[in-house]
Amino acid sequence: MHACRSTFLALSLFGLATPVEAQDAEALRSRHAALREQLAESPFGRPLHVESSEIRSSHKGAIYAIVDEPFKRVGEALGRAAQWCDFLILQANVKNCEASNAGGEALSLFVVREPTDPPEQAYRTDFAYAVPSSNPDYLNVALGAKEGPFGTTDYRIRLEATPLDAERTFLHLAYSYTVRGTARMGMQMYLATSGRDKVGFSVVDRTPEGRPVYVGGVRGVVERTTMRNYLALEAYLGTLETPAAERMERRLRAFHAGLERYPRQLRELGLDEYLEIKRSGKDEFSWTRSDWAGK
Repeated sequence: MHACRSTFLALSLFGLATPVEAQDAEALRSRHAALREQLAESPFGRPLHVESSEIRSSHKGAIYAIVDEPFKRVGEALGRAAQWCDFLILQANVKNCEASNAGGEALSLFVVREPTDPPEQAYRTDFAYAVPSSNPDYLNVALGAKEGPFGTTDYRIRLEATPLDAERTFLHLAYSYTVRGTARMGMQMYLATSGRDKVGFSVVDRTPEGRPVYVGGVRGVVERTTMRNYLALEAYLGTLETPAAERMERRLRAFHAGLERYPRQLRELGLDEYLEIKRSGKDEFSWTRSDWAGK
């Protein structure tokens, strides 16, 4: 039962695709206009909207959000594969993230079932990395991996951004993957056991007392995944101006604080345990040595 839970923590790191992909600045701004009411009245207390879907073996989800960062800064911070490692590594189950330029930019994630598992037990997933659009008013970044861990396939990660004004940017972060074979069986076991009472963020009903009833099942998994990845990105963007020697520590704490804002959905590790797990691996790989040393 515990193994099923941890398997899906690992799977959830790779995420889901968007029900709507804008493909250009005008379309993304139109999407912002369509979501204006949901963003203004967001239950998250800030302009953020979560979407998810499950169609047969395809799992999809996305976050739309307004961030208080100039578009130019966002574009400069997310235009290279190595920069994505700076926030993907914040996930508790990610032991390493490597970017390369051999034959085109690529990114490799090394993920374990349990955060306490040693790096040699990590499953490697290789993503092709591309920037289809990088214009003064629109950024589009795409990552894709044909094979994933535990029988999953067809991973797609997308990020779109466009400026709303001089100080704010509208972001769309989206994922998709397909679950077949052993992965499907694992999900069914997880949802029937340790994941049975876990929920996502979409309100699907109200109790007689008026309390929200949150989506569960596969869509709950999708929405928790979506939020974790967005919170990692948010922690990264929020520390871009932090002195280099302090950057990783602040990102780790900011990410964990983000998770703690939604304890019912996302609380899994205490701060001390999470920090110890991430700090204990800081000498294993080159990215951590340089980042923790402030280089």
